[in-house]
Amino acid sequence: MTRFLLVFAAFIAALPLPVPAQAQVIIAHRGASGDRPEHTLAAYELAIEQGADYIEPDLVPTKDGVLVARHENEISDTTDVADHPEFADRRTTKTIDGVEVTGWFTEDFTLAELKTLRAKERLPAIRPANTAYDGQFQIPTLAEIIALARAKEAATGRLVGLYPEIKHGSYFDALGLAPVDALLATLKGAGYTADDPVYIQSFEPTALTQVMFRGREMGVDYRRVQLLSEEGGPADAPQLSYAQFLSDPGLAQIARYASAIGVEATLLVAADGTTTDLAARAKAAGLDVHAWTARAENAFLPAPLQSGADPAANGNFATLWALLGRAGADAIFTDNVAEAIAARAALRN
Repeated sequence: MTRFLLVFAAFIAALPLPVPAQAQVIIAHRGASGDRPEHTLAAYELAIEQGADYIEPDLVPTKDGVLVARHENEISDTTDVADHPEFADRRTTKTIDGVEVTGWFTEDFTLAELKTLRAKERLPAIRPANTAYDGQFQIPTLAEIIALARAKEAATGRLVGLYPEIKHGSYFDALGLAPVDALLATLKGAGYTADDPVYIQSFEPTALTQVMFRGREMGVDYRRVQLLSEEGGPADAPQLSYAQFLSDPGLAQIARYASAIGVEATLLVAADGTTTDLAARAKAAGLDVHAWTARAENAFLPAPLQSGADPAANGNFATLWALLGRAGADAIFTDNVAEAIAARAALRN
């Protein structure tokens, strides 16, 4: 074992220390996507049944302006669109947020056309069990996801939070599809108020300021979350880097239009297992801290938390959860809701 692993192992061994209670909020990342193909009603329903506090749909618009849940607007990895000869001529190359992408895009399909497609597992090598569900589920609309959440609330008496992400907001604005307007109209039309468990997230500050100002004009002031990663910067402000946002002045600026930051887990827990000061600095600026994404499989875990050599096998998820809580995360995105429920329970005992 290398010195690094020895240090990390010693750190983990000392884990039975108090973990902040706020670290217990569970956000089902694209639904229970460790157990069902992501962004399907089946994934969201299972996540709710497993006990998630929030369900998270990534939202992109159709050609006719309807918001649907997909990881990206390019859908060849998440649907069977390539098997539909009637759509062969829709395959094209576009530049999305400065990156050239080839495939099929939601904005080139009406909702009726998208409904003829079926979802498939995006990570078949890591989640082969999920491929058993390939071809079974449609692409859901935001309205359908809300209807599911409302039905589950009525059946269980438990609130189901919504945590939608606006994907590529400036790109879609340039196409005249206005995803922020569509999102706000859908949420308000479904009866959601600022007092309900709703967070709206985006990597683009423009989208979040649109949510703030347009929402207030509509009489709804939903909570907003600025997403940040370890590298790069927002597509709508290429002159800025996420590192600038993560500085103390940057965090103070975020606090003017958002109530929380959603950060890559590596920004909270360093490679050697030690925690950073980001959460403390963010909270000093008045921001909550949400972390993404806790996944159970070895492929997504740091080496000391892996179990064996199989990337698809589960590693030490509970320790990852505890580390993020100790680092100051108020909420954690996860693909593995059942495992998160167990980890939360273990920390409370």
